[in-house]
Amino acid sequence: MNETCDVPGGSLTVPPSQFPDPELDVPAGEGEPTAVLAGGCFWCVEAVFRQLDGILDVTSGYSGGSAGTADYESVCSGASNHAEAVSIHFDPGRISYGKLLKVFFSVAHDPTQLNRQGPDHGRQYRSAIFYADEQQKRVAEAYVAQLQAAGVFKAPIVTRIEPLAAFYDAEAYHQDYAAKHPAHPYIAFTAAPKVEKVRKYFVDQIAKK
Repeated sequence: MNETCDVPGGSLTVPPSQFPDPELDVPAGEGEPTAVLAGGCFWCVEAVFRQLDGILDVTSGYSGGSAGTADYESVCSGASNHAEAVSIHFDPGRISYGKLLKVFFSVAHDPTQLNRQGPDHGRQYRSAIFYADEQQKRVAEAYVAQLQAAGVFKAPIVTRIEPLAAFYDAEAYHQDYAAKHPAHPYIAFTAAPKVEKVRKYFVDQIAKK
């Protein structure tokens, strides 16, 4: 496998092992913060982050739209303003917000694809960071600028940085879908390779079982 093409679409100019750490990060403090990220199908993004040390829980859901359209049928229709997203509850003493963004950009999805991710098309599959506060916003904006300046992608990053108005849990059958349905073709061909890349490139960050 060519490491410079080791994300969907082959958009990286360097392998994930040479991806830069964020120059600006949220300092570890008290509490257990949450990051809300959207990078295509939430089955895949959830599977990527669940295996990292310091992750307390990951929930698949919807963000960006109204409560009345926070259901799978409405979101898949493309008529809502929601994106399929994941809410990541994490321990900042073990993994930082910036490290989550590094995994998000380098392995979890391709941030150069506009309103799509691989075979999935529509604004519901857009790349987005939903920031919970000004600190998360500053770190996200700074990291996108840092990655653009470093030229680690062959095309511009199109990730939207949006305020987190609300996060709505997806239906129960979507939760931990990849682990429960490893033989599903979409999981085998789309989610599983991303999970393996995390284990390869972030081996020191994998949770010990």
